[in-house]
Amino acid sequence: MSEKGSQKRIFDFSLLRRVFRFAAPYKKKFYVSLVLAILLAILSPIRPWLIQVTINDWVPKGAAATSLLTKVDIVDIVIWITLIQVGLLLVEVLFRFYFSFLTAWLGQAVVKDLRVKVYKKVLGLNLAQFDTTPIGTLTTRTINDIEAINDIFSEGLIPIIADLLSIIAILAFMFWVDWRLTLISLAPFPFLIIATYYFKESVNKSFIRVRNAVASLNAFVQEHITGMSIVQAFASEERQFNKFKKINREHRNANVKAIFAYSVFFPLVEIVLAVGTGLMVWWAATHALKLEGQEAQSLIGKMISFYLCLNLLFRPLRVIADKFNVLQMGMVASERVFKVLDNDDYIKTEGTYAPEQVKGKIVFDHVSFAYVEERYVLKDISFTAQPGETIAIVGHTGSGKTSIISLLNRLYHIQKGTLSIDDVKIEEYKLDVLRRNIGVVLQDVFLFSGSVLDNITLRNAAISREQVIAAAKMIDMHDFIMQLPGGYDYNVMERGSSLSLGQRQLLSFIRALLYNPSILILDEATSSVDTESEILIQKAIDKLIAGRTSIVIAHRLSTIRKASKIIVLDKGEIKEIGNHDELMKNQGFYYKLHQMQFEKQGVM
Repeated sequence: MSEKGSQKRIFDFSLLRRVFRFAAPYKKKFYVSLVLAILLAILSPIRPWLIQVTINDWVPKGAAATSLLTKVDIVDIVIWITLIQVGLLLVEVLFRFYFSFLTAWLGQAVVKDLRVKVYKKVLGLNLAQFDTTPIGTLTTRTINDIEAINDIFSEGLIPIIADLLSIIAILAFMFWVDWRLTLISLAPFPFLIIATYYFKESVNKSFIRVRNAVASLNAFVQEHITGMSIVQAFASEERQFNKFKKINREHRNANVKAIFAYSVFFPLVEIVLAVGTGLMVWWAATHALKLEGQEAQSLIGKMISFYLCLNLLFRPLRVIADKFNVLQMGMVASERVFKVLDNDDYIKTEGTYAPEQVKGKIVFDHVSFAYVEERYVLKDISFTAQPGETIAIVGHTGSGKTSIISLLNRLYHIQKGTLSIDDVKIEEYKLDVLRRNIGVVLQDVFLFSGSVLDNITLRNAAISREQVIAAAKMIDMHDFIMQLPGGYDYNVMERGSSLSLGQRQLLSFIRALLYNPSILILDEATSSVDTESEILIQKAIDKLIAGRTSIVIAHRLSTIRKASKIIVLDKGEIKEIGNHDELMKNQGFYYKLHQMQFEKQGVM
């Protein structure tokens, strides 16, 4: 998002209303915070007024009193007024504490709800979104940007309202006491307004740059830490480090520019306050010579109360521009977060058909699919897999093999044709039911940081340890797991880096077996493992596919001889369908693939 575009949307009140809809469940606390803001504004000028009353009314009376009794009474009144001020100060402190706590609590409550909603949305996005959007960017939207929305409540709109009400109350009191002295004291005020405007604009631009730099940093670091093995294998450390330094330098420069604006603005506020105080003293001094007695005494009370009022007035003015920038940054962040929530690239249609278990008949009927419009990677695909049948799909890299299984799981939309399971279109199935009945074992097995047991069950509490052990024994993995330190409680580390590729593959087989799917998809499960692991995996495959409809994407043609039907793909089109013997007799695409592969291995 460009800076210019971001600034245009900052003042979109519909966006602000949308943020505050998330506060609807907590509206009582929101209204209480507004009431506290009003009470704090009312309390602001009371203490300066009491001091003025004390100096103007009671101190002169005490000095002029002729009897000891009268002086004692006046002293008691002054003490009582002082105690009232102390009490008001304590009340104000309590109100301010509860106000700050309430607005911060409100912000965190909204952040919690919003983060849950965003993460749920991310979970439901089509995989195409993850193909085109850096993971670090989505991380920034889910963590950093949502945290910035908290500031709309804790440091943004509600505190700004409280400060504005306080400023209005103090100004009203000052004009009520002496409008001429008020105008003199606030004579430099227009300069502060101009300075505040330029400060706000400068910091706003810097903060937008900071947000963009943070997103770039997150995306870069996440991507390169994930691909660190590639970076190191190709000796690219220095080049990537220089790129990181460039992004980090932009982040620093944006922050330094904001710091410079703060460094100029806050001393300027102090100067304006000092000039206002000086003008007040100058005006009072020029008029004091013309006044006598009670009027001269009242001028002293006015000056002291005005000095206190100026400090109370400039206290919120020091931070209101900063709070407005916080509000703006919260709005920028909310716009980005709502772009995720408004993303309509997800499975829009979900049916209601929810059988306990499917039989496993699969029909592709003239299916065409493209990741990008009109650039079809599958073209007019038609085939049928009967329940319990094993279908193998072969072809060169990029022929569309993996795209077929992605469509079967409804990870992407079909542009043309229909795909059905048990003669029911997959659009009519409930997504969780559909995916629960399809087990997938991918070539690149992803394991999460956690125990072996957690990775097998995916933390599904309904699956017991005994069930996991039984499944592991079924594919001869139990003894291997028990040899690990801690057995089933062994921490596999992030991405399963502490296990070999074959071991990770076998763990994914246990996972698939536990969920007992009616349809099993094996995506090149033996393409990158050694011979010993391949033998173990092949045995596991034989046990897994028994009694299930299976689609096997094969890289090694030796693993699919037993398939009842082999589909040969080339550039997204089906070139041949048949079993191994039939296709070898035809001497077509499959025959050529077979010959090429076995010639490379030195086998004919």
